[in-house]
Amino acid sequence: MSDATTAVEAPSTAQKLTAEFIGTFILVFGVIGTVVFAAGFNGGEGGLNVGFLGVSLALGLTVVVGAYAFGPISGGHFNPAVSIGLAVAGKFSWKAVGPYIAVQILGGILATTVLLGILSAGPKFDIVIFTGASTGYDQLSPGNYGLGSVFLIETVATAIFLFVILGVTSTRAAVGFAPLAIGLTLTLLALIAIPVSNASFNPARSIATALYGGGIAWSQLWVSIVAPILGAVIAALIYKLVFDRTKQLAA
Repeated sequence: MSDATTAVEAPSTAQKLTAEFIGTFILVFGVIGTVVFAAGFNGGEGGLNVGFLGVSLALGLTVVVGAYAFGPISGGHFNPAVSIGLAVAGKFSWKAVGPYIAVQILGGILATTVLLGILSAGPKFDIVIFTGASTGYDQLSPGNYGLGSVFLIETVATAIFLFVILGVTSTRAAVGFAPLAIGLTLTLLALIAIPVSNASFNPARSIATALYGGGIAWSQLWVSIVAPILGAVIAALIYKLVFDRTKQLAA
């Protein structure tokens, strides 16, 4: 009998990109699907009325599921802001950022397109529901918050999110709990941010809903791209400066 052990090959670039595509699809399909079919924001009509709490849980659960399923392959980003933030922190290759962002956006768009197809055969089909699911300020804010509030919460929430990702994936962290911690963090942040901005923290998710959200969603999309990326960059720079100062004690 042979005593040779089976080596596990490192994931290829194609496998990583496919994992990011599918993971982002699951995230957007789960979150926006909950908004569309079960949230019941308008008096509970046509839905299960799970409300903001249900959508927050859906966001956290989709990330937990995706991270456990695809994290070992691609790292489980599913979010352009996360990919950029990890690159700034020196935890991810800048060469891979562009391809990751591309497949994340495509995965999100496929998810909302599938949801649109499901809706189109329903009894109360109205594409305007994607306007309500889009992130933004004033009319797009569930609580009618203005631009400043929305920009601030998307920036701060994404910064907190990236701090947690960097912390739970560091060599100091307990092994195996990162997806759970990341998912619970997103649930918490969504509970705070949904009434203000509709809680994106993710440009791919925002692009996917804005695609069918109409002119107002497109005109406000920049906020849901710029603010999360800014928050991720700020968190990455602080983490790198304060917590990741290795090799400083070399003689």
